[in-house]
Amino acid sequence: MARNPLTREEVMETAASLVQQQGPRALTMRKLAAELGTAVTSIYWHIGNREQLLDALVERTIQEMGAIRPTGRTPHARIVSVGRALRTALRERPQLIAMVHERGLTERMFLPAQQALVHEAHAAGLRGELAAEAVRAVQFQVVGFVLVERNRERSPAQHPSEGELWDSPTAGHDPALARALAGPVDAEQLFLVSLEALVTSLLAVAAGDT
Repeated sequence: MARNPLTREEVMETAASLVQQQGPRALTMRKLAAELGTAVTSIYWHIGNREQLLDALVERTIQEMGAIRPTGRTPHARIVSVGRALRTALRERPQLIAMVHERGLTERMFLPAQQALVHEAHAAGLRGELAAEAVRAVQFQVVGFVLVERNRERSPAQHPSEGELWDSPTAGHDPALARALAGPVDAEQLFLVSLEALVTSLLAVAAGDT
């Protein structure tokens, strides 16, 4: 049975999936054609050569990252929503994000999220250097957290483990603390707690709190 006509979007989706699964080095026109069940010449017609395909994937990734929009009723809630959406977007496409970075387009990629954060910082009453500091603090918090997450996920098994290291004496005779630190990390909850605390602290400046 003949396949439906090939579309540019189908090529891009399949190429992005291959990059995410195996990295950009594994993306060849022949492998992509096999995945699509078509001829290499069809891909050339829709996209161009391999370098043009990689450039298109980078541009597509930048556009996707620019689709982040704040949600919530208060500046605090909307800033937190941008941080959470940014973390999700970065974790969903690490190989594609790396391609953007390698081409020197990281700052352009982050600009829409920064602009959204600036808007909410202004809404909260922050201006000038304080607003800029808030925007960068949130961005660095998100990016840094994602890098730590990925490092932990890819690290070899630890010997001794946290569970073996954290006993009651190590925790200052705080058994509950020892149990918590010995257990698995709830990364989602930890990220939310740290982001909420950061945003609360940043916006306290606008409210005149110390």
